[in-house]
Amino acid sequence: MPDSTTIEIMATGAGLLYIVLLIRERAICWPFGIAGSLLSIYLFIDTRLYSEAILYAFYVGMGVWGWVRWTARAKAGSHPVTRLSTRGNAVLIAASLAFGLTLGHLLATFTDAERPLIDAMTTSFSFAATFLEVRKTLDAWIYWMLINVVTIWLYQDRALDIYAALMGIYAVLSVVGFIGWLRTYRSQQTA
Repeated sequence: MPDSTTIEIMATGAGLLYIVLLIRERAICWPFGIAGSLLSIYLFIDTRLYSEAILYAFYVGMGVWGWVRWTARAKAGSHPVTRLSTRGNAVLIAASLAFGLTLGHLLATFTDAERPLIDAMTTSFSFAATFLEVRKTLDAWIYWMLINVVTIWLYQDRALDIYAALMGIYAVLSVVGFIGWLRTYRSQQTA
């Protein structure tokens, strides 16, 4: 198996291709996300960020669902960008907080996890943001902006400097993605 730095670089490359293609609303983004996530699982287990490993396993499953969903909707000619209601956001935030606190407690109690609460919270909110992303919901980008900024610190703390830099790029690309999808959303509303 290649060394951790090589795996981190390969996962980062796949992740960058994923996000750029996602911003452009291309279904082909999903295989790159799946590949990058599979590589990341190994690294997060190795650095004892178990919530992150769980998160990236979730990304693999969501990547498959996203690929199938986006491809089918593209063939049907109907794959609009949507919005989540205020109530929907409140429910999603409350559920993410509850899950994050529970997961953080479990990791702190039963594992040797590093930074269990922050790791669990970024994981929990990433579950929510990924679900919104697959459903092509504009609000996903707002969640990602915040998650990526917090995750920069988490990854630097664990000496995953390449991933920390990737999260910095993701934070900027989340703004770009939000603006791009907002344009699409607004054009759909006027059409």
